[in-house]
Amino acid sequence: MGLARSKVGAALLQVHSVIGLALSLLLTVVALTGVTMSFEDEIKASLNAGIMHVEARSAPVLTPDELIARLQASHDYGKVSAVTLTRDPSAAVRIRFARGEGGSRPSSLYVDPHDAHVLGAPRGEEFFVSVRRLHRWLLVPGDANGYGRQITGVAAIGLIVMLVSGLVLRWPHRAGSVKTWLKPNLGLRGRGLHRSLHAIAGTWVLLVYLVMALTGLWYSFDWYRTGAIWLLSRPSDVAKPMQPKSPRAAGTAKAKPDTKPESDAESLALDRAWSTFLHEQGRRFTTAQLTLPAGAGTVIRIRSWAQDASLDGPRDEFRIDAVTGEMVSSDIYADKTLGERILSRVLDIHRGGIFGWPGRLLFMVAAALMPLFMVTGSLLYLSRRRHRAVSHSAIERRASQPIICEGG
Repeated sequence: MGLARSKVGAALLQVHSVIGLALSLLLTVVALTGVTMSFEDEIKASLNAGIMHVEARSAPVLTPDELIARLQASHDYGKVSAVTLTRDPSAAVRIRFARGEGGSRPSSLYVDPHDAHVLGAPRGEEFFVSVRRLHRWLLVPGDANGYGRQITGVAAIGLIVMLVSGLVLRWPHRAGSVKTWLKPNLGLRGRGLHRSLHAIAGTWVLLVYLVMALTGLWYSFDWYRTGAIWLLSRPSDVAKPMQPKSPRAAGTAKAKPDTKPESDAESLALDRAWSTFLHEQGRRFTTAQLTLPAGAGTVIRIRSWAQDASLDGPRDEFRIDAVTGEMVSSDIYADKTLGERILSRVLDIHRGGIFGWPGRLLFMVAAALMPLFMVTGSLLYLSRRRHRAVSHSAIERRASQPIICEGG
């Protein structure tokens, strides 16, 4: 029994070490970029405080169509892809633009909601876009349509294997000892200290890393997303056809079943959809984001955040035909089951936002510890290699020594 357990432990250690060496650098890059984005909204709000607000005045705010018309009349910024509005008349409106023919996207703009005066482009936007592309797709060409997301998905699976194998390897004889589980022995030196830090810190962050990996797989593999939807959604919702994704780059748009003739697309009016949304939501929202169809479709998606919610919080989602003003579908957070709420907040769970800023801080600190595991894991592996080489050398020296027999 002891020999079998020893063999299993040796095999697990080998698996843990090989996967760790192969993926440590990749996981560190993903973790540190995640750290950088943990408080992205707060950082950008601080950098752009001067252009995100306007002087409050009694003048009425412009409708979405009026905003876009006045903005485009002053300068051709290209096709608008999204408009973010709030009920606060002193808050600026954020307008995003679609990708151009070369695949690049112009910087978004903050504009005055009363007269569409351009307040400026947000600082830090391009930096965080690059960080996000590195985090999700490793800057591999094609972004979400390339191989980058599969590579990060494989890394997430590898992390899960390391977490499970590491837990089994360090399971103490006295499993109930809190000190054994959670207190590193800082009095050790060399290999002992490295092992203590690696094991104890790994215990601290195990659950956080497991949540990060499981939710990260949602963005890497379609089969994983489909399985999660089947597991957590009501049967009636699983049977519904999934909404098609917007193309990631210019030239990739394909005809959708719900698209209408180009003449209808040209007559697309945000005000109709906005009126329908206001009739549905009334004053039950603080922020709304209108996302225009990428191709020739006429259905606009409107995400709505409630009065007491941040952008990390729960949201309602509506799809409204901008030509007719008819409600195509509504997805109300309060009507969802627990499983459906989990599905709608995968990103918030992934970065700890579901627990508010303390959760994001906890997940940020855990991600920031990833370089510690890369360094201590590499040192432990090299130490084992040196120890094994010394042991083999000693065995060979003893084997080569002549055996002296004492005669009597």
